[in-house]
Amino acid sequence: MILRLVRIVLIALGALSVWYGATLLWDSGTEAFRSIVFWFAAGILLHDGVFAPVCAALGLGARRVLPSRWWAPVACGAVCTVALCLVSLPVLTRGGAMPGNPSVLDRNYPAGLVVAVAVVWLLVAVALLAGRRMLLPTGQAGER
Repeated sequence: MILRLVRIVLIALGALSVWYGATLLWDSGTEAFRSIVFWFAAGILLHDGVFAPVCAALGLGARRVLPSRWWAPVACGAVCTVALCLVSLPVLTRGGAMPGNPSVLDRNYPAGLVVAVAVVWLLVAVALLAGRRMLLPTGQAGER
């Protein structure tokens, strides 16, 4: 009963969100509508035509090279790395930089990205070592 009520509320909220988005899109004007449609279509084509096949090829290649217990941590690290790179693109390309306002984009963003990616792969290494330690029989963990 409660689960059914939660579903109904979530469906209603989703329908309201779609309605709100549609009204914003309708009021945006012809040029903005064309731009939105173009970027939406380009995003789908780029994902399905380039990004997904590249990820599939890299995943299959990694499965042939890496031991099976490495697959999950390395896949997680790869997903996090790609997400960090995509999120950092606007500041790395400095698209919003304003020469008259030094407070906009005032940090060393490439160094921040390198540190963040290094932390991700350090955590991947920790996960791999923790998994290896869990696989060793009792009493042999300190010998290796």
